Amino acid sequence: MSSGRRANALARLGLTGPRAEEILTTLGWWADDKPAPGAENVMWALARSPDPNLALRAVDRLAGADARTWKNCDAALRRDVVLRGRLFALLGGSTALGDHLVTHPDRWRRLTAAAPDPCTDVATRTATLLAAVGADPAAPLAGAEGGAAAAVTDSEAVHALRTAYRDDMLALAAADLAAVSEPSLPILPLEDVAAQLADLATAALRAALAVALAEADGAADPGRLAVIAMGKTGGAELNYVSDVDVVFVAEPADAGTTRLASRMMRIAGEACFPVDANLRPEGRQGALVRTLDGHVAYYKRWAKTWEFQALLKARPVAGDPELGKAYAEAVAPMVWTAAGRPDFVADVQAMRRRVEEHVRPDHADRELKLGRGGLRDVEFAVQLLQLVHGRADPALRSPTTLDALAALASGGYVGRDDGANLAASYRFLRLLEHRLQLHRMRRTHLLPAEDDTDALRWLARSAKLRADGRHDAVGVLLEEWRRNSRRVRRLHEKLFYRPLLDAASRVSAAGLSAEAATVRLGALGWVSPEGALHHLRALTGGVSRAASIQKALLPVLLDELARTPDPDRGLLAYRRVSEALATTPWYLRLLRDEGLVAERLMRLLGTSALVPDLLVRAPEVLRLLAAPVTGQRDELIRDPANAAATLRTAVGRQPDPHAAATTARSARRHEMLRIACADLLGKMDVEQVCSGLSAVWAAVLQGVLASALRALGGATPPARLTVIAMGRLGGSELGYGSDADVLFVCEPLDGASDHEAAKFATTVVETVRRQLGSASPDPALVIDADLRPEGRSGPLVRTLTSYREYYARWSEAWETQALLRARPVAGDMDLGRRFIELVDPIRYPDDGLSPTSVTEIRRIKARVDAERLPRGADRATHTKLGHGGLADVEWTVQLLQLQHAGDIPEMRTTATLEGLREAAEADLITHDDAEELAAGWMMATRARNAIMLVRGKPGDQLPRSGRELAAVATAMGYPPDGDPGVFLDDYRRATRRARAVVERVFYGW
Repeated sequence: MSSGRRANALARLGLTGPRAEEILTTLGWWADDKPAPGAENVMWALARSPDPNLALRAVDRLAGADARTWKNCDAALRRDVVLRGRLFALLGGSTALGDHLVTHPDRWRRLTAAAPDPCTDVATRTATLLAAVGADPAAPLAGAEGGAAAAVTDSEAVHALRTAYRDDMLALAAADLAAVSEPSLPILPLEDVAAQLADLATAALRAALAVALAEADGAADPGRLAVIAMGKTGGAELNYVSDVDVVFVAEPADAGTTRLASRMMRIAGEACFPVDANLRPEGRQGALVRTLDGHVAYYKRWAKTWEFQALLKARPVAGDPELGKAYAEAVAPMVWTAAGRPDFVADVQAMRRRVEEHVRPDHADRELKLGRGGLRDVEFAVQLLQLVHGRADPALRSPTTLDALAALASGGYVGRDDGANLAASYRFLRLLEHRLQLHRMRRTHLLPAEDDTDALRWLARSAKLRADGRHDAVGVLLEEWRRNSRRVRRLHEKLFYRPLLDAASRVSAAGLSAEAATVRLGALGWVSPEGALHHLRALTGGVSRAASIQKALLPVLLDELARTPDPDRGLLAYRRVSEALATTPWYLRLLRDEGLVAERLMRLLGTSALVPDLLVRAPEVLRLLAAPVTGQRDELIRDPANAAATLRTAVGRQPDPHAAATTARSARRHEMLRIACADLLGKMDVEQVCSGLSAVWAAVLQGVLASALRALGGATPPARLTVIAMGRLGGSELGYGSDADVLFVCEPLDGASDHEAAKFATTVVETVRRQLGSASPDPALVIDADLRPEGRSGPLVRTLTSYREYYARWSEAWETQALLRARPVAGDMDLGRRFIELVDPIRYPDDGLSPTSVTEIRRIKARVDAERLPRGADRATHTKLGHGGLADVEWTVQLLQLQHAGDIPEMRTTATLEGLREAAEADLITHDDAEELAAGWMMATRARNAIMLVRGKPGDQLPRSGRELAAVATAMGYPPDGDPGVFLDDYRRATRRARAVVERVFYGW
């Protein structure tokens, strides 16, 4: 046979290494370019190894280590199917255990059919490891009174324990992998392997403690010490490579027991695995050992929810058995009452956030453990349900994830199909985790990158995945990984909420009871679980198509709602919206088909009271929540000028002022809701929000005013009319609840008198105000003209001549300051331009302000601060009149404008932030001071807007605590499940710094 044909023959067996034929020939397994007689079964088992080339190289090393031993092994391989399966699967699946076998070649006998069962009980494993270090297996365990010490210490003990531990690991891993190379051999269930690994770790801890006791070398009696396993060891579900979490209980907890525990950790760490005691009370800062009373006192007074979650898996495994049992009995009642703690919900949300934060972004799509749809999702969900329902049902108190999941399904706490599917995915993900760790005996949870086909092929084969009709082995692995990850993500949502819907609709008497459903809703964040269950019944009741869609949607929606600051209000709002849009055919279909729409809607409803109020009357905005089509702009973000033009066009088509105002309110509602959604979703900054709202308000005035002029003025109106924006409207800084401060200016036409012009203009203005101010559930459209000459006592509309005379004779300092924001926004723009020309010399005086005028402005500001702050308000957190708030910053900018805008044209702006930038550029204030003032103004403006979004009504005072404060913080962009105190601290810091600048620049202190 040619060399090419020989290579092809070997390649079909997966043997492509450069020395494959040479090694096989030397071993006597290959002759005449085919398997040698009697070696056919050996070759086929080798070919089915996870990595035949790796296995063959290890066999070559094993044969060279001890010729006589290899001769016996080779003979056994030809007749023993168990040995073939175990040996080749092990050598092709784990380089580290292959190295151990090469170092100890006689250990091949542990892999034969005649060898003791590698899946044995913990007592047998303990006896083996104790014997390895010379301790008496029949004596009491080290740590108890009269406990047996090892006969060897130090490096000799570490070496002996390491070798014995690896021997047991070798046999277990070989049995676990054997079916890969020999399909006729049984497949060990994942949970059996994990339990065996936990037993092996238990035996190692006991042996390490015996060595530690021997190293005490006749010191004083160290006392009683119990080792409590936590985490996966405590749950009897350990990985091949993992830290072993422990807690120590001692009587007494003194220097002797502390040294004993420390030595045990060191010995076990050097010989077998790292021992981690960080789950002890106070973590790394706490004492390594505590008495039983010390543990109980800590858990009663100081422990957090996550510590009780960790105690779910607490199990005494080594040391004094009586002391360990007493510990378990003492802490168990506290575990099963943890769900009733007042901070349980906040702690659970924080735990979920910590899990997500531990994932590196570049590893998120390959993380078996911490990624979305990973192992931690399953474990977290099961543990949370255990904490919630385990108090009333002892059947749920297993420390093992799969056993607990089965109990939850059996008890109706999760759907049986959901429980079974979740368990299957969990087993698959754990299998991949085990295989990855076995390869080099390293702790890892990360799948190989998709371009690393060799590593993926090895993993697929070691997991016994083979090519199908559509994919090769790598494709099958990736498809199965994605399918199971998606299933875990989907079931993670259903696991919590599907049984709630069944309980709400009473579809099964055997499912979750109403009482259990309310307990779960309370644990998931609902303050009024009975009310939430009532809403669920209303949404899913009946047999309509809408009810069926709601049942499919709600597990996902409720999971999103639970992450918001106020799930109760959010669920009520969702019910209101769903009932209001019940006859809208596309509503539920949009939520079902566009996952991003559903996710965003829940975030909005669980945060804002304004959004649902607007949404029931502007449902078309829901469509804008969908992800933008690739290459197209996001419909949530529009240019303010385009939005205003669209509004004016729609209003301009209406035949009368009433229809025009109705259309204007509808368009304003649409735009306000669009801006609110973009704001809450973090798609617009504060300047864009204010500019957008101001443009909408201006367009409303323009459209309705034009309609009123057409209706009342006919072909030849007696006057022209313009609207001058003042205050926040003039600065394009309107918030969601701001009034529109304006002045109305008219001018006679065609020989009409000033009186006739003013009378006509007043009629038009009153019509506009009446139409826009008519009853509406939307936020009020208030036109405020109180900044006009003589205030409320003065005429609503004046002619341009009247304004000129008034400002020349009677104008006061506050009116001059108010004119700094004046700009025309509606009506006759030429008249508006001439009004601006009239007031420019007044508001931008050439000679600036006299010291007397500066003092007067400061006096007015002090009086406003003292008299207008509401009783009981907190000046530190009042967004308008508080220290460093809106008024502080705006008055400071306006004082600088009055003093310098006459000489510096760039200061002639109506916008606060632009005024600050220009003041810094002109060196009127430092850039640092400008930044501090801008930061305070933006923080206060955003907070004021957030208050309106959350409450649905205007407000200037930040909430002091509670869900409303959390919602305001979320509306400001802080994490919904974070600490709202962080936002309060940031707010106070920004406004405090702004106030310090105000005191220097405005007051001159």
